[in-house]
Amino acid sequence: MERDVAWNKYDEADDEALEELAAEYIGFISQNKTERECAASAIRLAEAHGYRPLEEAMREGRALVAGDKVWAAAHGKALILVQVGSQPFAAGMNILGAHIDSPRLDLKQNPLYESNGFALMDTHYYGGIKNYQWVTLPLALHGVVAKTDGTVVDVNVGDDPGDPVFCVSDLLIHLANQQMDKKAGKVVEGEDLDLLVGNRPWVAKDEGDDAADAPAEAAESKGPSADKPAWEELAEKEPVKAFALKLLADKYGIVEEDFLSAELEAVPAGPAREAGFDRSMVIGYGQDDRVCAYTSLMAQLEVERPSKAAVCVLVDKEEIGSVGATGMASQFFENTVAEIMELAGEGGSLPLRRALAASSMLSSDVSAGFDPAYASVFEAKNSAYLGRGLVFNKYTGSRGKSGSNDASAEYVARIRRVMDEAGVSYQTAELGRVDAGGGGTIAYLPAKYGMDVIDSGVAVLSMHSPWEVTSKADIYEAFKGYQAFLKNA
Repeated sequence: MERDVAWNKYDEADDEALEELAAEYIGFISQNKTERECAASAIRLAEAHGYRPLEEAMREGRALVAGDKVWAAAHGKALILVQVGSQPFAAGMNILGAHIDSPRLDLKQNPLYESNGFALMDTHYYGGIKNYQWVTLPLALHGVVAKTDGTVVDVNVGDDPGDPVFCVSDLLIHLANQQMDKKAGKVVEGEDLDLLVGNRPWVAKDEGDDAADAPAEAAESKGPSADKPAWEELAEKEPVKAFALKLLADKYGIVEEDFLSAELEAVPAGPAREAGFDRSMVIGYGQDDRVCAYTSLMAQLEVERPSKAAVCVLVDKEEIGSVGATGMASQFFENTVAEIMELAGEGGSLPLRRALAASSMLSSDVSAGFDPAYASVFEAKNSAYLGRGLVFNKYTGSRGKSGSNDASAEYVARIRRVMDEAGVSYQTAELGRVDAGGGGTIAYLPAKYGMDVIDSGVAVLSMHSPWEVTSKADIYEAFKGYQAFLKNA
């Protein structure tokens, strides 16, 4: 059952809509490289489309009626958008669920050190990565530093054209005989993924009256002398680290102790780009799973007056098991729906359980695109192909479907009908050959309520690498498919 290439059906209007969506998507993933940035940007877009904070409605005790649009966030890293439908919540909701975290290098809490004339920062990788892919790559630092006075400083260095970038060094090929004999998993150890952040020592004569020039916050030295800033205390013993600390103090007003309460992520520097002579593809960081998050968000914002409540859930921590207060395994989703149902006049534990069980969900997550360079790990007739549309995975997991949500045949048939009636190009797939490995999504978590859930998303080449590849056609078909689901499932 080979599926047709989606490109073959497009007319001029489709081509124009596809290119417009792709351009907006490229801008979104270029500007939003962390879960915090994605959530904040999604909130701005939602409010521009008439969504209001749920906490505002709760504070005012305002009843929610059909057509009302509300959003709720968890710790700035997860987001739920809901448009109330014309049917009661007891009829169920149509839910799109994606994740906005991606593999990266996180700075440790005590990251900065000096070694042999270099200033470096220790990292701890987040999610499943091939360590060797992250060396000699221009990296940017994104995140926040929370200070004890309650202020939160945004950090974004490396993505502006005038910014410096950072990198993890690698061993020159001339001395790499032993390294080249190692297995791929050992060529670069996780503990060796340290960011190179400086090489210039701090020299007092270059700075003039440093104490007078320093920001007041940074002048609060953590060293033995209250009269000197912290970097000056370090200058004799660790001059390169001292200079790095001075630059951080000058730009952000932070001191070394502030790293203890920071969340800083090293991500590939530079914007996403069109790929191929024909510009048919997108190459960029974090497409797992922001390609599905963005198309789900856009579908949610475009739908108007749905019959059933339309819901878009964008969560954090999927790459490390959906744990924590901002992951799908938390109570954030359930609690938010409970609050909304209360304001809609359908409150109560039993109505909530019934509404969740009656709901339908697309777990919007990417699938492995068939790569002819690595054909041996795929099973060709059950693989996803770039350019053939939205991908449905009846099940994921590994080997014996371990850890998977396995959608029912009846639900798959219903989804087929919705897609066929909307003219959406789609395909079905598994995640590689049976014993080649495997992976999972958030699907099994909402399925615990008894709702119908199936994985659906965009095929990706080089998944979990610093630069992933998708097809513009698949992005367009995902957007159309998610719209159709919210309206007609």
